[in-house]
Amino acid sequence: MDLSTTYMGFKLPHPLMPGASPLTDNLDNVRKLEDAGAPAIVMRSLFEEQIVAEQISISDAIDTPSEAIAEAVTFFPDPEGFILGAHEYLEQVRKIKDAVDVPVIASLNGTTKGGWLQYADLIQQAGADGLELNVYTLATDPNVTGDQIERQTLELAAEVKKTLRIPIAVKLSPFYSSIPNIAMRLDDLKVDGLVIFNRFYQPDIDPEALEVKRALQLSDSSELLLRLRWLAVLSGRINAPMAVTGGVHTTLDAIKSIMAGAGVVQMVSGLLKNGPRHLQKLRVELQQWMEANEFASIEKMRGNMSLRHSPNPGAYERANYMQILQTWSGWRTIGWTQ
Repeated sequence: MDLSTTYMGFKLPHPLMPGASPLTDNLDNVRKLEDAGAPAIVMRSLFEEQIVAEQISISDAIDTPSEAIAEAVTFFPDPEGFILGAHEYLEQVRKIKDAVDVPVIASLNGTTKGGWLQYADLIQQAGADGLELNVYTLATDPNVTGDQIERQTLELAAEVKKTLRIPIAVKLSPFYSSIPNIAMRLDDLKVDGLVIFNRFYQPDIDPEALEVKRALQLSDSSELLLRLRWLAVLSGRINAPMAVTGGVHTTLDAIKSIMAGAGVVQMVSGLLKNGPRHLQKLRVELQQWMEANEFASIEKMRGNMSLRHSPNPGAYERANYMQILQTWSGWRTIGWTQ
């Protein structure tokens, strides 16, 4: 039984790996993940805003009266609000690299080209084996076009790819106007992986306090459906291996993801809820399922239910949308009380 897979150029013993999360802030947790069989460690993101804020703070302390740009600095998050500052992040890369024998993949979250990109090289120098470029763009300005946002993403990826020797993966959102097109153009840049998808955290509103609240809800398996569709559409059309993240909690979730086209399956909420040993449990169950269903390898499973190979490709396309709306009769079982 061959559970091995390849992602970002790394030959991994199996496809189940922890995604970017706060679990990697603690070395004991990192070691527990490796002991549970994690084939790679993905660190949480270092944000463009916190790097720039630290750079402004340093410059301000050296060159400028403290009150001169006080208002400007408020546009950035308070550095104390981050668990790891920019320099601490680099040190954490070194510590994790020394602590484990599996690939260590760092993560940068940004939207623009700028001086902060030097941190991509600093992360590489700190010992990271790979870098996940976590692209998180919220288009709130109606004057910014979709094409401008896509060009930002492509230019950012090209700049990071040019800067580094280590492999990079780009973590996409599901909100591009044409996901296959942006994926193809990133593939043309020779990125080493695509992560499907970034999970946007949605703000909530407190109507009595008249405040916008930060709300974090852990995922559940229902969120996987969006990822399955686009994995299936992209599978076989791009060369870059794909990772899925968001909504993987069970062995069946992992199996569906691989059949749709994922090379690796990243888990975060499932591990936060169940602990590192959940990774080991799913790996055992995955092997048992493959044996029971006579799949000799992950490679034989990967993409066998993609758009290109599915016995019913219309299920991923517009035809299924029309059919399900026209034929749904569940309303007949709904009872209303007066």
